Amino acid sequence: MTEWPEPLGKRMNFGREGQVIGVVQDFNYASLRERIRPMAILIRPGWFSYVAVRLAPGEIATTLRRLETVWREFEPQRPVEPFFLDDNLNQLYKKEDRLSFVLSSFSMLAIVIACLSLFGLAAFATEQRTKEIGIRKILGANVPSIVSLLSKEFVKLVVIANLVAWPVAYFAMRRWLENFAYRIELGFGAFFLAAALALLIALLTGRRDHAHVERHA
Repeated sequence: MTEWPEPLGKRMNFGREGQVIGVVQDFNYASLRERIRPMAILIRPGWFSYVAVRLAPGEIATTLRRLETVWREFEPQRPVEPFFLDDNLNQLYKKEDRLSFVLSSFSMLAIVIACLSLFGLAAFATEQRTKEIGIRKILGANVPSIVSLLSKEFVKLVVIANLVAWPVAYFAMRRWLENFAYRIELGFGAFFLAAALALLIALLTGRRDHAHVERHA
């Protein structure tokens, strides 16, 4: 399409010749998987498919009934079939909504399983090092220092797990984002935040070491 520095007043033909009387900013009228394409909005008196109405918040049902009454005054032969534009747009991303629900569910399940495993490892590690803990207490070590010593093992495991997961997550997310014409760029901040949350969960879960140390010390 030819670019016009001043399109107002120009004549064009999109199946029907007309004159440009206004210009609007680009907007997405399809899925974000597709780039914004040129679009002409034609004014055809006597021919239309939809009527767009902006509703104020509240009293939605009352407003819809009023619109239906007004509609029947002008088009008694045509039934009213109202729908909300945001619901229509949400249908474009129904697949992403399902994917988000599935990933969130499995992520929560994985976190619960990991926490249960950390509880078990904490108890097992403390049982295996009961004598060491007793000797350290005799030599003057306090409970927080012993808990910190035991927690280092979990921190190492979390760090190793993150180093393995980062490349996989990066390439998987990058591949998924390539399906969209308009997308964000992946930054390392999200991965560092995920690693920090994983460490926090591991340390909070490992607090069970505190009870075991106090019981065996």
